[in-house]
Amino acid sequence: MPANMDAVEFYLITVDTGNHVWDNFGHTALRVVDSSSDTDLIFNWGVFDTSGGNIRFARNFVRGQMVYQLGVVPPAWEFNRYRREQRTVWQDRLVLNSQQKARLYKRLAWNLSAENIDYDYDYFFDNCTTRLRDYLDEALQGELSENSGSLMPETFRDEVFEHYRSRPVIAFGLDVMMSERIDQRMTRWESLFLPANLRSELQRKGLLADPETLMEFAPPADKVNPYWVLAGFLVPLVLLTALVRQSPIAAFGSQPGFSFAVSGFSYRLLGLLALCVVLVSGGLGMIMALGWWLSGHADLHGNINLLLFWPTDLLLLGMVFTWFWKGRVKDMTPGHHQLWTFYFLLRILSLLAYLVVCLFNVSSQQTNMLLLTALPTMLLFFLLTMISGMRPVRGMRFY
Repeated sequence: MPANMDAVEFYLITVDTGNHVWDNFGHTALRVVDSSSDTDLIFNWGVFDTSGGNIRFARNFVRGQMVYQLGVVPPAWEFNRYRREQRTVWQDRLVLNSQQKARLYKRLAWNLSAENIDYDYDYFFDNCTTRLRDYLDEALQGELSENSGSLMPETFRDEVFEHYRSRPVIAFGLDVMMSERIDQRMTRWESLFLPANLRSELQRKGLLADPETLMEFAPPADKVNPYWVLAGFLVPLVLLTALVRQSPIAAFGSQPGFSFAVSGFSYRLLGLLALCVVLVSGGLGMIMALGWWLSGHADLHGNINLLLFWPTDLLLLGMVFTWFWKGRVKDMTPGHHQLWTFYFLLRILSLLAYLVVCLFNVSSQQTNMLLLTALPTMLLFFLLTMISGMRPVRGMRFY
């Protein structure tokens, strides 16, 4: 412990969001300056170990085994990294008396011991910002958490989507893959998992002084809302619906059914749309299914969007080849036709079940945008595919 705590100053370091998937919530660190010993260090709770290799780290991340630790570095090293990443950094002096400083200093020393330096990271409830939040509240003897149990209007899902507006593909993927666990409204205390919210709350309580902008860059620009892109798929699907025609026996051994007018154009358009739908639906369905089965991330468990996106939709890639590259209906034996018809009926029933679950609030999972955009797109796609995308052909024998 320093002999004179009045010579020690603590500074809140708040870092703006960045352009990478892992930094779109921003970052919080603590700067400790001791003028009596001429030391100046940054305490950062966002450090993780990749010495075992990126594959091992990725595997542990998927399993929900995220071990982070406290790292201590000189300010120049820390700030140069943010300068390279072009992220704005704010610094505010924490208004603490000597006793409060001593309590915080002791907690930092405790955290640096070998048995306490690691912690199990959780992006909402135990991250680089909540660590400092909790230590400050301890130093302030509960002043920060006092009267902070009121509910905020936003949910965790709202904050996820808001902070990934600059990366719409990630925003859409997270919105689909995360279950109802993130749809609870945050308390004011829980909302302090975000660096900007912690800084605002400390300012509101008069616990910050001498604000400085150490470096300033333009924040990442918002991109187009992914749900508007998804809704745009309805336009070509409606066009294809208007081109559906009843077809007589069109080929030797074929059976009557439905097909598209202007077949070369129509089937290639269907194939292009199918490629997008199949890869998105099958890919998201695969991630959600494996996440529920293998991952320790509770936010990936019990996701009703598995009614909407199925991993088995990837099996449709064979039909996509016929539609897109050959520009014609997919011919198949009556047995295969019946099998695929059964599959498409199951998909349509699963989509209708999704509609019932959402409309009657069977689940508290927030699905409004998927209900308005993805559901009609998927329904129309599977109806068109079942009616006009395939044709049974009888086998012919010659004697």
